[in-house]
Amino acid sequence: MSESLDQSRRALEEAFFAEHNEKLRQRLIEADRLNSRKAALSAASGITDEAVLARIMALDIGPEALAALSLVPLLLVAWADGALDEGERGAILKAAEEAKIGRAGPAHELLAGWLQRPPPAALFETWSGYIRAVTARLDGPQRDELRTHLLGTVRAVAEASGGFLGLGWKVSSAEAAMLARLEAAFGG
Repeated sequence: MSESLDQSRRALEEAFFAEHNEKLRQRLIEADRLNSRKAALSAASGITDEAVLARIMALDIGPEALAALSLVPLLLVAWADGALDEGERGAILKAAEEAKIGRAGPAHELLAGWLQRPPPAALFETWSGYIRAVTARLDGPQRDELRTHLLGTVRAVAEASGGFLGLGWKVSSAEAAMLARLEAAFGG
């Protein structure tokens, strides 16, 4: 009887440790997957700031969709007044084409979603961290050129709706406020 009890005890211990080890193994696999994804995102973007990488990953933006982050300021200003009109949509799609974002793949899927509904509020903070990490690697003239180009493109999207019948204010107060926030993200 003692031998049978001993075998039962061992079987229970083995079952317990097998289940425990499987849980540990799954956690290690998940941690490895996240670290690999973070490394790929860092390699694709040049960003090494863990907090910025974590915010990008939290929004489910992978290395393949990283190009879509360059369009975030355009989307933010276009949606600033609560609606995205056809002029703004066309300007964003033109910018996507210039950024070599094709009509398929993760970047296009992300963009398509943002064109259907406003991007999540956390996206501004994520983009701000992204642009700070990118500009930290640039010298003064390169940073100024990036700021000028990006803000010019963003202003073109804001002006794309053209006011009422093309007359009047071309940029709403909400869009102007977003333009100011985007410029401030550059530190200027």
